[in-house]
Amino acid sequence: MPILEGSATVPDSVAAGSRATQAPLVIFDLDGTLIDTAPDLIDSLNYTIEAVGMEPVTFDDVTFLVGQGVKVMITRAFELRRTPLNEETFNTLFDRFMGHYAAHMPGKSRPYPGATACLAALAAAGFSLAICTNKAEELARPLIEKLGLAGDFPTITGGNTFAVRKPDAGHIFGTIEKAGASAKASVMVGDSINDILAARNAGIPSIAVRFGYSDVPAEELGADHIVDHFDEITPDFVRQLIAARA
Repeated sequence: MPILEGSATVPDSVAAGSRATQAPLVIFDLDGTLIDTAPDLIDSLNYTIEAVGMEPVTFDDVTFLVGQGVKVMITRAFELRRTPLNEETFNTLFDRFMGHYAAHMPGKSRPYPGATACLAALAAAGFSLAICTNKAEELARPLIEKLGLAGDFPTITGGNTFAVRKPDAGHIFGTIEKAGASAKASVMVGDSINDILAARNAGIPSIAVRFGYSDVPAEELGADHIVDHFDEITPDFVRQLIAARA
């Protein structure tokens, strides 16, 4: 699998870590990896496109629509329905989506089975945890808070936190730096090609979950490892991945 233009040399502060002692860092994608958000994303998208009389999308369309943020989701919905979209309409619909989604969260969104136990086990073993998502930060943070997971994630970066986002390595490096961690002791967990390529571009190990929203089988993502359930992501397993990459 090719490395995209978003690959980059590891910044010194990320290579070495900014603290005297760095805990290993496990970075999680959000939608389709940590949280099953599809029901609410689809509900808000259908509410949004209803304003222009467009036919609703379905859960069968999730893998095409989700993973690049709200702006791409709206654009792809119009592509799916082969409907032109001008800038004025787009801006109106973007505001409509953001308002609806924010007002209804967490809605039906829930952590995937075993996710909370996995986070607790990693934290108890001394690991640091972070979220690196292409979802806008102003949507990601309140969702995590309302699901009671804010205490697990001192570091949350969204698709608009930096000038770049996944699959650009800069999104990963920025997350690692905010966490005060080292790229040499970091792992990315995700469900999509953007997650796995971002990890590859940043030179860190990756874990693909098979239950997410990828539009291709997990085996085709090129991850270092694939899991079917969160109970497979144990402290020992993560340490082994880090050691193997080192």
